[in-house]
Amino acid sequence: MRQRLESANRKIKHAYFFDCGIASVVATGQGNHRQAEVAVVGREGMTGLAVVLGAERSPNETVMQVEGVARCIAAGDLRDAMSENGSLTAFLMKYAHVFSVQAGDTALANAQGKIEERLARWLLMAHDRSPGDSLRLTHDFLALMLGVRRAGVTIALHRLESEGLISTARGTILIIDRAGLEQSAGGFYGAPERELNAILEIRPRRDN
Repeated sequence: MRQRLESANRKIKHAYFFDCGIASVVATGQGNHRQAEVAVVGREGMTGLAVVLGAERSPNETVMQVEGVARCIAAGDLRDAMSENGSLTAFLMKYAHVFSVQAGDTALANAQGKIEERLARWLLMAHDRSPGDSLRLTHDFLALMLGVRRAGVTIALHRLESEGLISTARGTILIIDRAGLEQSAGGFYGAPERELNAILEIRPRRDN
């Protein structure tokens, strides 16, 4: 948890393919320390997409937000494997497409969604990438990921809890009514997940 897998504008040394856990890809404004999450990566995906796309670095940083386990490969070895295996390259490019769809949806949600809708969407995405219904998340973390004030996150969590969709305890959020949570997302959840299933035949949410 909190391990930095990629630093902004630094040469990417490794790519990580997750068995479990969640990493956040975070955009950082220059000179003002403002940050907002642009995408999440779990067991459906990988880090190091800049390498896949032919670059050496990314303007974003990638940090583990839920502890987990991943397979690690050096960036140079990944390039070599792609040059030797066309099917691998094609598969990774398809994932890059799905990742871009998620980033686009995040931009849409951040621009048009209410805090409650954006929070519900994020909780669903975290739930997709978690083995159970309990998520270890703090209000401060969620505020950073959503790019809003902590007080706004607290109010939104209380509303979702009052509707019987989640239950909160210190540092933990329990998903109680997933269908209701999807409804609360207001249409901002689902497009990247459908694309992942259609393009790669991967469903992020599965029982362990």
